[in-house]
Amino acid sequence: MSSLYEVSCFAAGLAGNIFALALFLSPVPTFKRVLKAKSTEQFDGLPYLFSLLNCCICLWYGLPWVSDGRLLVATVNGTGAMFQLAYISLFIFYADSKRTRLKITGLLVLIICVFALIVQTSLAFFGHPARQQFVGAVSMASLISMFASPLAVMGVVIRTECVEFMPFYLSLSTLLMSASFALYGLLLRDFFIYLPNGLGVILGATQLVLYAYYSRKWKGGDSSAPLLG
Repeated sequence: MSSLYEVSCFAAGLAGNIFALALFLSPVPTFKRVLKAKSTEQFDGLPYLFSLLNCCICLWYGLPWVSDGRLLVATVNGTGAMFQLAYISLFIFYADSKRTRLKITGLLVLIICVFALIVQTSLAFFGHPARQQFVGAVSMASLISMFASPLAVMGVVIRTECVEFMPFYLSLSTLLMSASFALYGLLLRDFFIYLPNGLGVILGATQLVLYAYYSRKWKGGDSSAPLLG
């Protein structure tokens, strides 16, 4: 029974890692366009900065200094942090103006400082059980705040009756990743994992329902547009 439980936990966490890769790769078309134009044009760098902070906080939660048996949370968010750093580096390099470059660089430094403060606070003021509670609460708040972007996109879809900026496979990946990690969290009895990912399941399912409804009305356009851009 114990080995079956461990295999089930590993399978759910591994599936979440695989489905998350599709989300991390979603901005690639945006940056192909940036590389081709050698300009960030009107794209916004803030979503990548917020994603980096979220990945770093959740990475810290998954490491043994904070939580035991959560390494698959660390691997997915470590991977995500590397992708976001790559996107931010390209954004800074190809920024249209010195002002934009300095702004993004300054915000990147601020995010690093905020993350360092969270790490230092958790180590200096909390013992192991309380540390997991503190970092878990921060990571859960960070994850839930990340839902603002897709919620805004859903509002655009309803308002314009156009699914161009809510591609099907990205919404499906959101649903599958959230479902995998919600199951992972339930198996581990970890409130800080299953609650935000349970909300992600609802969000992903709602996106697919909206896509099914409005895609019939939408004529033309390229459905490969990234969610973040």
